[in-house]
Amino acid sequence: MVDRVTATDATLELIEKIKSIHGPLMFHQSGGCCDGSSPMCYPLGEFRVGNSDVLLGEIGDSPFYIAKDQYNYWKHTQLIIDVVDGRGGMFSLEGPEGKRFLTRSRVFTEEERKELGI
Repeated sequence: MVDRVTATDATLELIEKIKSIHGPLMFHQSGGCCDGSSPMCYPLGEFRVGNSDVLLGEIGDSPFYIAKDQYNYWKHTQLIIDVVDGRGGMFSLEGPEGKRFLTRSRVFTEEERKELGI
């Protein structure tokens, strides 16, 4: 089955480093506001998810959520979580590392859309 969310090797390395400091993690694709539209990293359970959130999958053995309304815009794309130098979201755990998570995407192929039922 095709993944709705994946991560680069650099992202997986950073996730492991953050886990060694903070323990289990979770991600939520921010929809804007203070930190723009970026993937936010929290200690597992610190960000409350509910009926308005969709679990896209896992990266680095950490659940990755997105708001339903955003999911409806992005459901035809695979989210690829990358990491770049710079200051990330002020609430996201990667900030002190001098890195920030970044969402890249690609449109699913016709075959992948059929497999996903979209």
